[in-house]
Amino acid sequence: MNRKNLISAGVLLILAALTVSAIFKGNDMAAVFAAMGKLHPAYLCGAAATAIFFVSAEGMMICYLLRSLSYRTGMATCIKYSFVGFFFSGITPSATGGQPMQLYYMQKEGHKVSDSTVVLMTVAVIYKFVLVVMGAGILVFCHGALAAYLKNYLYLYYLGLFLNTALVVILLFIMVSPKCFKGLVVGGEKVLKKFRLLKSSRERTDKLIDMADQYHEAVLFFLKNKGKIAVVIGFTVLQRCSVFFLTWLIYRGLGLAGTSAFTVMSLQAAIYIAVDMLPLPGAQGITEMMYKTAFSMVFPGAFLTASMCVTRGLNFYMVLIISALVSLWCQFRSARPGQMEAEAS
Repeated sequence: MNRKNLISAGVLLILAALTVSAIFKGNDMAAVFAAMGKLHPAYLCGAAATAIFFVSAEGMMICYLLRSLSYRTGMATCIKYSFVGFFFSGITPSATGGQPMQLYYMQKEGHKVSDSTVVLMTVAVIYKFVLVVMGAGILVFCHGALAAYLKNYLYLYYLGLFLNTALVVILLFIMVSPKCFKGLVVGGEKVLKKFRLLKSSRERTDKLIDMADQYHEAVLFFLKNKGKIAVVIGFTVLQRCSVFFLTWLIYRGLGLAGTSAFTVMSLQAAIYIAVDMLPLPGAQGITEMMYKTAFSMVFPGAFLTASMCVTRGLNFYMVLIISALVSLWCQFRSARPGQMEAEAS
């Protein structure tokens, strides 16, 4: 990790410590631990498997799209990319660090930067698009209930939905506009040269223009193969629902009943939409506060904090630890000359 990522990781740890402190403060932790002890092991295992599936599903889609571009890429390798992306997204503000690191390792393993960029952007756009459609549906059809559950956090939901929608529009424009993408690539190089971070090089400029042309060719390929995009959209819906379903598994695992799966999943989706674009590593703190407000009428008493600890522990902290280990392994492998290229082939 570079210095910037180390700083982000440090901020994440500080926020995690403050979050834990806030959870302990004002809570009868004996009652909370007693409530957690009532969680059925089968539901706990199912929820943990769901959290791992959520991250792995991105790798499956990356593999599917790379194979569509005639790459002979293993599923395990692409799932590795998704865990690397989750880790660096988790420790950087607004999840900005994930894709650059995925692109770095994909390039190290012999994938063209242009093709890798298209694949990652396609996955990102569809991921955000599905989230926006879900968010708009919840807002239109469940506005009254949403306002009642989210209370003072409803404005964050509006903000999150707006920011995600704006990002989808911007990414789509970049993808379908070759002039825009080429302008960004060449303009970025000019800015770096102006600040003397890069030396002038006609050869490098030509390579960047060639990469932009290859990028557009890959975009055109996917636009002509709408069936493949439809498959990714369908699988992304399943992926998104899986992490929302995790909260329902915890709800049922604690022996609770009375609230529908649709309500629990919609509330979890609303929290994701609200915090997804906030400039905090892992959306620390605000996610926990929103959870306690949104689910205050779903989980009674100590079950509220207990469910939050388990849910957040599985869908973020557990997966972040696994992702950190995968990232360290990737770094170790990449440090060995020729190792990653040999592995990819």
